[in-house]
Amino acid sequence: MLTLIAVVLLTVIVPAAAGDQAPDFARALLPPGNGGLAGTDHSGYDLAIRTAEGLRISLLIAAACAVLSTAIGLIVGLSAATIGGWFDALSMRLVDGVNALPHLVVGLVIAAMWRGAPLAIIASIALTHWPAVARVVRAELLGSRSAGWIESARLAGAGRYFVARHHLLPAVTGQALVAMIVLLPHAIWHETVLSFLGVGLSPDRASLGTLLGDARGDVLTGAWWTLVVPGLALIVTALAVTRAVFVLRRVSAPPVGRVW
Repeated sequence: MLTLIAVVLLTVIVPAAAGDQAPDFARALLPPGNGGLAGTDHSGYDLAIRTAEGLRISLLIAAACAVLSTAIGLIVGLSAATIGGWFDALSMRLVDGVNALPHLVVGLVIAAMWRGAPLAIIASIALTHWPAVARVVRAELLGSRSAGWIESARLAGAGRYFVARHHLLPAVTGQALVAMIVLLPHAIWHETVLSFLGVGLSPDRASLGTLLGDARGDVLTGAWWTLVVPGLALIVTALAVTRAVFVLRRVSAPPVGRVW
């Protein structure tokens, strides 16, 4: 959690303190030390500042993807468990159909249709990652909807919408929060891959994917730092988020033997 907080603070503080950078080709591909803490890229930008800017954009896109995917999955799973019957069966077949599609290929097609648009990247990731959330929410609610307190609410005259809004939705809020955080590193990797393959953000906009894409040619000239610095930022961030998910699951899990 401390690492994740430090990463987020760096993505905010470093670009704000550095201000706008201008390309300086006289300082292109300087190694760490002569070219600052992390060296410079092929345009003469300070790579540490450029990586912080790219990580900020990647985190913002990944957070939007995680929130949208969780919202779609929560709505589908809650509706399937609440309505049941044919709607439940149809929703699960839709989930199976989306899961059968290769996510990366679908993401490439959607992102390529509106190349360079952040909304296209968000849509390409969110529309392929919500089924996992829908399954988790539905499975959790199938047991909850037959609980005694749900039956009591129905006998008291509560309708489907009231039960779903005031009883079922709060019961899966914790699971949805964990699912959203789990999706965050997946979204970071997918955004990076899309930008690396050239169908994500435009090369003039810094993101981890565009920085790694630019490093493909630079590393062949011996400029290893152009690949290592953004690559380490990606790995550290993904590992920190994944570890935070484990901690959140352990904290949110009910103690063994406790009656809720």
